[in-house]
This record gives sequence, C-alpha cells and structure tokens, in this order.
Amino acid sequence: MSLLNLHHLRLFRAVATDGTLTGAARRLNLSQSALSSQIRTLEDSLGHALFERRGRGLVLTEAGRIALDHAESIFRTADDLTATLRDAARGRQVLRVGALATLSRNFQLQFLRPLIGRADVEVVLRSGSQGELLRGLEALALDVVLTNLPPARDAASPWLVHRLDEQPVSLIGTPTRVGRPAPPLRTLLATAPLILPSSETALRAGFDALAARLGVTPVIAAEADDMAMMRLLAREDAGLAVIPPIVVRDELQTGVLTEAARLDGIAETFLAVTRARRFPNPLLGTVLRG
Repeated sequence: MSLLNLHHLRLFRAVATDGTLTGAARRLNLSQSALSSQIRTLEDSLGHALFERRGRGLVLTEAGRIALDHAESIFRTADDLTATLRDAARGRQVLRVGALATLSRNFQLQFLRPLIGRADVEVVLRSGSQGELLRGLEALALDVVLTNLPPARDAASPWLVHRLDEQPVSLIGTPTRVGRPAPPLRTLLATAPLILPSSETALRAGFDALAARLGVTPVIAAEADDMAMMRLLAREDAGLAVIPPIVVRDELQTGVLTEAARLDGIAETFLAVTRARRFPNPLLGTVLRG
C-alpha cells in the first residue's frame, strides 16, 4: 500500500460531510472532475471503494465509514497539536471554558479561582446549551465544559466526566416569608408558594419524589431552568426557592435571604467534562484538583 496522502483524506472527509461531489467541490473551490479524480486516487491507495452512488448523492460504504472514523481521529489529533503548540508559542497559557448557561455563577467562579490573578494565564469563558458546548469540546474549541447534566456516554464516547462537587439543596426565601422560627418542612411545602427548577432537571425529579413521600401537593409560583432567575425570584419574594445555597451565598451572608429548611436526600452535582486528548491543556490539572 502506498503512503496515505492526508490532502486526499481531507478531500474525502469534505465529500463525506456534504454527501455530493458537486457541493464539496464548490466549498473546496475545486472542479468536480479534479475532486473525483483525487477521491479515486485515495480509493486506489486504500484498495477499497469509499462511496456508492444513491440517486443524486453519495453514501459511504462500510470501508468509507471506517476511513471517515480514522480521518476524524487523525485531524482531531492534528488540530490538538496545532492548538497546543500555538498557545505555547504565545508565552501565555489559555484555558477555554464552556459553562451551561443556567449554571450557578458562584460555582463557575469557585472552579476558576486557582487561575484568577495569574499573569501568565488567560481564561476564555463561553456559555451555551449542553449540545453547543459539547460540540465545541469535540472540535477542540473548548478545553472543558462545566455542567450539572451528565452527558450521554457509551463505549465510543470521548467524554471524560469529572465529579467536582455535590451541593446540598434547601428551601430559601426572604426572612419575612420564612418567619422565625421557620415552620416544619412539610408545612412549608404544603402552604408556601414555591419557585421550582424545571421538570426536565434531576433536581426537580428529586424534589417531586420528596413531595410525594411527604404526601403534599406543592403550590408552584414559578418554574425556571436558570438558577440566576430562581435567585432573582427569591429576592423579589415570589416564593421559597428550591435551590443550592451556593447559588445565593452572598444573599445568605448579608441576610437578604435565609435558609428555611435543608432538603435532605437532594443534592446538585456539578461536573467538568473534558475529552480524551493526546495533548491535554496543562491548566486542566490545576482547576480539576481545585
């Protein structure tokens, strides 16, 4: 077998992504005949057909799917090396962090605290949905994703999931609403308006199970999937929020909010997701150790 031509492999990946020679040739600024010729050269080199025609498009053969999987791995490694050496050449280390848009800002700050104030470090922060952030991690545009939602994993998954912290969850509200002494938990859940996380979250599932065990039907004042919004609603006295105290740490310290009751058996887990890399960012060791 002749030596593998990485240029041909890159062209093959473009055709596999587009599904047509015409579209891939247009994006690559090549003639369709030139692109077709180079794909045939690659197929001759590998000894297998990589595509079969279906209608007006092309689909990967079994050999083509194997080749694409290896091509993606080769180019990820190349991108990883390029990014690592580029950052090293700049003289400053860069950590690119993605955080779920609804995640506690206090927790994010706590995670980054080992790097704050370092003159040799630049931190780039991005927020977004879980899907957006994991795609950024996959493309090596991010070094780590902070989340409270475990990503789906299987035997082929590249994700490494680091459990950073587990925070208790409490009922939290204004001192006026909570009163002194605070009523028993069952009374609070049965009578006070509540600010709850949205039904898609693990935190809400835990709360619903607790309410069922206590035999109460809660009065829901608001639902939100954003902890920052839950914090604001609690400050505005919309009700008692089911929320980790770390989210409202400043308000608890100043007395703007108070903890009415701890919800035993319910916790919020904070995770850092990285991907397996040949050249991991050396700053990750610093923040993952805390």
